[in-house]
Amino acid sequence: MIYKASVIFLSTLAITLAQDEISNKKFPENFMFGTATAAYQVEGGWNEDGKGENIWDYLTHSNPNPIADGSTADISCDSYHKYKEDVAMLKELGVDHYRFSISWSRVLPNGTADKINLAGVTYYKNLIKELKSNNIEPLITLYHWDLPQVLQEQGGWTDEFIIDAFADYAKVCFELFGEDVKYWLTFNEPKQTCLYGYDYGSIAPKIYSPGVGGYKCTHNLLRAHAKAWHIYDQEFRAQQNGKVSITIDTPWFEPDSDSEGDQEAAERQIQFTFGWFANPIFNGDYPEVMKTRVAARSAAEGLNQSRLPEFTDEEITYILGTHDYLGLNMYSSYMVKEAAEPEIGDPSYDNDIGISIYQSDDWETGASSWLNVTPWGIRRLLNWLKKTYNTPIFITENGFSDIDGKLNDDRRINYYKNYISNVRNAIEDGVDVLGYTAWSLMDNFEWMQGFKEKFGLYQVDFDSPNRTRTPKDSVAFFKKVIETRCLVDVCEE
Repeated sequence: MIYKASVIFLSTLAITLAQDEISNKKFPENFMFGTATAAYQVEGGWNEDGKGENIWDYLTHSNPNPIADGSTADISCDSYHKYKEDVAMLKELGVDHYRFSISWSRVLPNGTADKINLAGVTYYKNLIKELKSNNIEPLITLYHWDLPQVLQEQGGWTDEFIIDAFADYAKVCFELFGEDVKYWLTFNEPKQTCLYGYDYGSIAPKIYSPGVGGYKCTHNLLRAHAKAWHIYDQEFRAQQNGKVSITIDTPWFEPDSDSEGDQEAAERQIQFTFGWFANPIFNGDYPEVMKTRVAARSAAEGLNQSRLPEFTDEEITYILGTHDYLGLNMYSSYMVKEAAEPEIGDPSYDNDIGISIYQSDDWETGASSWLNVTPWGIRRLLNWLKKTYNTPIFITENGFSDIDGKLNDDRRINYYKNYISNVRNAIEDGVDVLGYTAWSLMDNFEWMQGFKEKFGLYQVDFDSPNRTRTPKDSVAFFKKVIETRCLVDVCEE
């Protein structure tokens, strides 16, 4: 997870929002608790057994290495060899599900379905079998940022060929693994893939195309998602009886005041952040505020058409409804103020939004620059999602980072306790929340930060050839929550 404030952080009066008491209500017995990882962040084995190169392999092996600590995930947690140990940790936790991703280039080393890598398939089959034998439900993400490099060299997510390439890859995975998988996610955090990968150029593949590349990437990604969903719906659902959706990330955006301008600015920000991806799937087409603003600014820039591509009527119909639930990643919140309309100049996603955004100095922060502790935000976000999309929600990431990865991680425990409490309160509000997924099972490669930031419930010794895993105090906390379905010593039934 990465989030960068869109505009300038403002200095302002301290802003505090009331913290609710910890909920004393039990979670329903069918509520799913779990934890998560992603293939590139934990697997290692980057070139073993026929795996192809992906965009993060390529980036971290470039000279100079742009990762903050100069590291790579060539070995990382070595889960490619230690998956049984990982499942034993999951069993110790008592989780209902484990969210992990499949490495596209480990299964299809050329990126295309004409060559399937048997060793890669065997790895994932063994992992799934180990999970199922321990009564842990696999929740599989097909794409968690690691595009095969050979496909990037053909244009990646900004070229339309990628739609069919992804659909073919998804079909292979449904065929190979679908009998044992009930929950699928097509994409993890498309905003990161498109905005940060092809617009800001701050993560792999580091394409800098402000105000243009992110929109092109998203247009193809959403059509690829829809095609994969339809393939599952038409060819696999009747036999496999699973569910397919997408995971979208967002902070909560709190209006700075009750003024109409601040309220509108906060709504605009979340539509550009979340609605950009969710609205075509759940409501049909991009949010109206996006279409209007990008078109107007494009015209003022002298362009003949909007930088935001348009769906055809057929595409709108094809994409609408391609969900069985909604995956949500949420960590933090921001305050939002209205702002003067940015001057017309070079294209810019941030200027297309045209608001001011900041974090309060009063908020506790994690090691990650974008992560603040605002548990009230997740309840407000869940209620906004119910009002806007009215669909079952599966929380697929939520967690806290520190620098030292120490075993006594009371700040992480406090983070989880307060966020999970607000999730329970949202359920009481009437939001249909299916499950909660803690990020992450263990310390791992945190993208551009390398191994500097730690999110794990389990500590990993990256100096040891064995990549020794050790439970932090948060393991005992999370295990008890799962066992008792309760956050306090005595819960209401």
